[in-house]
Amino acid sequence: MSSRSRSIAVAVLLVCGIVVAAAYALYDRSPAPAPTAQPPVTTPAAAGSPSSSPAGPAGVWIPDDPAVADVCRTRLPAQADATLVLITRGGPYPYRSDGIVFENREGLLPRHGSGYYHEYTVVTPGSGDRGTRRIVTGGAGEQYWTADHYASFREIDPRC
Repeated sequence: MSSRSRSIAVAVLLVCGIVVAAAYALYDRSPAPAPTAQPPVTTPAAAGSPSSSPAGPAGVWIPDDPAVADVCRTRLPAQADATLVLITRGGPYPYRSDGIVFENREGLLPRHGSGYYHEYTVVTPGSGDRGTRRIVTGGAGEQYWTADHYASFREIDPRC
């Protein structure tokens, strides 16, 4: 390695070290506030809406996990809305496996104990089987949409 190459490598390492040190210095290391013992406030459900998602001040919807993107319920396919209505009614479901425990093996949803999540099929027109679309519900009323058989999730926002 030439002395010029060595000098460039040392300069790059120094810059990286400075960036890491600056990021560490700027990182907020203060402890998170303790959670309150207040029960979650829920938004009023629209007619036929199964939602009981948590809400903040003045009925503002707060996602269960801000790290999971959200999607407006009205932006989902009509078959998803039909599945949400069936979930509210408790069935009957078009597939025998609807309502089974979803284990969250992918780890993409907030972590909870076994039995917390349940999955439901969203009918895919033209599919000869269950297809890849599902709604997964949580024990606190949260609802998640996946169109790609659990490769990604979006939390369903019931307000829109």
